Amino acid sequence: LGVLALASNALANKTSVAISAPDSVEAGTEATITISVSHKGNSAFHFTNWVAVKADGKEIARWDFKSSQRPENESFTREVKYKVDKPTEITAQGHCNVHGSEDPAVVKIAVKPGGREARP
Repeated sequence: LGVLALASNALANKTSVAISAPDSVEAGTEATITISVSHKGNSAFHFTNWVAVKADGKEIARWDFKSSQRPENESFTREVKYKVDKPTEITAQGHCNVHGSEDPAVVKIAVKPGGREARP
C-alpha cells in the first residue's frame, strides 16, 4: 500500500503554472505579468483552488476558487500589473485541492539603465 500511495502521489495531477514577463524594464515602469495555469481536472470535486503571485517574496496577487466558483477551464490565464523599481524576482504557484502544487515558477525582471547619460 505504501508503494501505491507514493506512486499515485508522484503521478498525481498537480496544478502547474508558467510566467510570462518582460526580461527587463526601465525603473518605475509597470510590467505586465501573465500567469498561465494548467490542471487536468475542473469539477466540483477536483480543481485548482488557488493561484498566488509574489514579487520578492511579497504576495501581489491571489485568486481563490471553490467548488461552486471554479476556474473557467482546466487551463486559464491571469494578468498582474506590477511597478518595477529594482531587479525583481516573480514567483507564481497554483494549488490543486486534491493533489497540491508543483514547484513554483520563477522569473527575474531586470531594471534597464534609464534616463539620459550624464555628460562629461
